[in-house]
Amino acid sequence: MVISDKILKYFCVVIFLIALHSELNAQQIAVLKYRGGGDWYSNPTALPNLVKFCNQNINTALETKVEVVEPNSIDIFQYPFIHMTGHGNVFFNDDDLENLRNYLISGGFLHIDDNYGMAPYVLKELDKLFPNNQLVELPVNHPVYNQTFSFPNGLPKIHEHDGLPPKAMGVFHEGRLILLFTTEADLGDGWEDPEVHNDPPDVREKALKIGANIIEYVFGS
Repeated sequence: MVISDKILKYFCVVIFLIALHSELNAQQIAVLKYRGGGDWYSNPTALPNLVKFCNQNINTALETKVEVVEPNSIDIFQYPFIHMTGHGNVFFNDDDLENLRNYLISGGFLHIDDNYGMAPYVLKELDKLFPNNQLVELPVNHPVYNQTFSFPNGLPKIHEHDGLPPKAMGVFHEGRLILLFTTEADLGDGWEDPEVHNDPPDVREKALKIGANIIEYVFGS
């Protein structure tokens, strides 16, 4: 039987991703550099601060350096957790969509945190990414809210914009949450250095705790 280069490539990256999951000390997370002109680079101190908080509070051993990956790159398979944020336009071309879809159904996880303004663009692209698998709102009994830290009322509100409640919506594959979209919450702003937004300590703590829960869920699944 002849195996195409494409099938062989994805077989190799799936095996690599499984191996990464088995060695927490080798783990690293990444931020997604997407097309469309949106500011994917928003909140530059957010993920390093979240990693530090996780390593100190939930017994992870994540590398503090956060890498940048593009959605059409094979490199995304090196990172079990990828974060995406911004305020503006998002666009995935066909190569991006195929690679992201394979990454997610192979064991990867994408957290999209709307930094206010990206929601309509993200929703359009998610319809293309999983046309037969709609976003559903996470119930308050979902494990994301019930890890080391308890959030009985669901997603916390960090910054106010439109007076709308915060929402955490997900895409599931074979019973596993593979993509989490948080909106009207601004979690990433709460992860940033204190002087960036001057949030009260208790607000930053809530943001970091729910972020740690997300990380714990991903690496414990």
